Parts: sequence; C-alpha cells; structure tokens
Amino acid sequence: MEKNNGSNIIAGFFVGLGLVLLGLFIYKAIIHFKSTERVVSVKGLAEMEVKANIAIWPITFKQVSNDLEYLYKDMEEKQEMLIRFLKDNGFSDEEISVSQMVTVDRQANDYYSERINYRYSSKNTVTVYTDKVDHVREVMKKVDQLGKKGVAIQPQDYDNRTQFLFTKLNEIKPGMVEEATAKGREVAIKFAKDSQSKLGKLKTARQGQFTISNRDSNTPYIKIVRVVVSMQYYLAN
Repeated sequence: MEKNNGSNIIAGFFVGLGLVLLGLFIYKAIIHFKSTERVVSVKGLAEMEVKANIAIWPITFKQVSNDLEYLYKDMEEKQEMLIRFLKDNGFSDEEISVSQMVTVDRQANDYYSERINYRYSSKNTVTVYTDKVDHVREVMKKVDQLGKKGVAIQPQDYDNRTQFLFTKLNEIKPGMVEEATAKGREVAIKFAKDSQSKLGKLKTARQGQFTISNRDSNTPYIKIVRVVVSMQYYLAN
C-alpha cells in the first residue's frame, strides 16, 4: 500500500513538473509572439508640381433687343465674329464648340417691371477645348478686341469659368508611389533607431487617393499632385 502511495506521489510530481514546464514554454511563446507583433505605423507623402495639359475656355456673349427677329440675327452675327476671332488666333474647328442659344422674354417673367428697356435677352457660349494651354492664356488677353466690335463678352463666374486640367496622372503614378513609400520607410528606420530597435518586414501598406489641386488661385494652370502611402513595419529587438 505504501509502495503504491509512493508511486502515486512520484507520478504526481512528474505530472506537475510537466505542467509547469508546459506553462513556461507557452509563456515564452506568447512573449516571443508579442515581441514579433511590435509595429510602427508611418506615412509617406509625395508631391509633384505639374503643368495642366488641357484647357477648357468658355466664352459667353449676350445681346438684348425689343425685336426678337433682329436679336436672333444679331446673335448669329456675333457668334460668327467670335468663331472667326478664335480661328484667326490658331484654334481649329475641332477645338471649338457652340452651345444652344438661350433667349428670355422678360415680360413673361413673374417679376416683370415696366422699367425694363429691352424685352428680350439672349446669350450663348462658345467653348474652346484644347491641349494648347499656353496659347489659350495668351489669346484670353486679346478677347477685349471683340468688345470693340460690339460683342458683349460676359464675365466668368464659378459655373462658367476657364478650367485647366491635368489628365496624365497615370504617367506619374508609379514614381510618386515609389517616392512616398521610400519616405515612409525613412521615417520608420529613424523611429526604430531612436527606440533602439531594428526595423523588420513590412506588415501592411495602403495607398491613399491621388489629389490634384491648383498651386494657388493666381496660377490655376499649375497643379500640385499629392499621394500618401500608409505603412506598418514590424519592430525587432
């Protein structure tokens, strides 16, 4: 009986020892796992200044009259003068488009006032769509010549303003992503060095959207392209 008790004690001892060792191994494994899960999150920014490669130039003109028939004829003449001006300054038929003319009978307006001098008001827009960005900017300075010929060019507003676009984003995307990634890695390396760690492998990476904005309000034909890449790196002791 005593012999069996001794055997049970010895067996229990080894079982307990085994559980302790197993717990120790599990603990070390958890510590090791947590150490490999130490990460640093960084972001890399790439910026590039580019020049717009497309110009959209809407030119709106307006006329008023009490004679509707005369007004339509006058608008057609002014439209021809405007198109001739654009062609004389180097724009082709393919680059010029004409919108539908809009005519308003002011007396039919609910807010009609007898003080209105002209019953009918008509306006139309001729638009230049071209890749000759610099040329558009130069010809825009000459548009006052049309006013001297009786073409009443309307000032531009938010919905009817000259636009300068950059449409070659795909050509610069790879290089900008590479630059943003490299800058983010530089930050991660410095962080690892300052924290007395070693930079490990890349865990995750996410590319943000490309944005294109005007460099400033006075030069809308010069754009700033930006992209941010977010990354996580493992840290090792």
